[in-house]
Amino acid sequence: MSVSRRDALRRIGAATAALSGSALAAKLAWDPGGLDLTRLAAERQVRDFGAKAAAGPLMAIAKSSTDAADLTRKAVEALGGMKRFISRGDVVAIKPNIGWDRMPVHAANTNPVVVAELVKLCLDAGAVRVVVTDASCNEPNRCFQRSGIWRATHAVGATVILPAAHRFRELRMKGDVLDLWPVYTPLVNADKVINVPIAKHHNLSKYTGAMKNWYGLLGGRRNRLHQNIDVSIADLATFMRPTLTVLDATRVLLRNGPQGGNIDDAKDLHQVIASLDQVAVDAYGATLIGEKPANVKYLALGEERGLGKVSWADVPHVEV
Repeated sequence: MSVSRRDALRRIGAATAALSGSALAAKLAWDPGGLDLTRLAAERQVRDFGAKAAAGPLMAIAKSSTDAADLTRKAVEALGGMKRFISRGDVVAIKPNIGWDRMPVHAANTNPVVVAELVKLCLDAGAVRVVVTDASCNEPNRCFQRSGIWRATHAVGATVILPAAHRFRELRMKGDVLDLWPVYTPLVNADKVINVPIAKHHNLSKYTGAMKNWYGLLGGRRNRLHQNIDVSIADLATFMRPTLTVLDATRVLLRNGPQGGNIDDAKDLHQVIASLDQVAVDAYGATLIGEKPANVKYLALGEERGLGKVSWADVPHVEV
């Protein structure tokens, strides 16, 4: 079939445009300097340290004792024991909240007894090395010492690492708010990661626990993220999928969080919650400080992203 000169030129032009469009799309998808494609959920970066799925509860609430170490053991055992999560030869990073220059009585940082017990459980399960670390908000030396975490965990065999500039490197997380950001390498380079937050009030997000605890993964000017704090928390929880979350609610901060400072703002609850669902554990934790999970906006965002359930009571759980 003969083709006119005009039709031939039109077809060549269409083919050229299609090839150019494909090449441009490919370039933009791979070139960080091209079109910003980082808002597409399918392209989010993930560091998944998750445990293998198994039958049984996804959350264990230990509240049958006033001994923090005993509560921690019971919560982990109710999920199958630490050997379910840690294999022989693993390098394990444990990430407490060590953000503040506060003592345990202020309930601004994770209870050192809870953290130390987790170190022991990991070593007993065969971990070759257990790192305890956080990127503190206040001066790190004082935070690590006054929290009691440095001494308690070093005494049972942990490698305690203080944050320093050379331990951060820029990673592209491809979140809605968080894209290229300095990330704390001792946490992302481990074989397994255990998130160990404390349940407490936060003046901007209303509650802080597991998902918000990932702020300690970041360097740079983290306060810039406060303008969109709920989305940034969801971005972080999307990026970091821990092996296990252990929420310290042995003593919680009810008011004036996240830093606190007045012992009258804290209350003893004697609970430790171990969970494979970081949304559900935070939804439960919010109730412990008198906050409705529906008022904590990042929880709904986490559920929308498939990170867990806001309706914690619907998650298979057990009380011990």
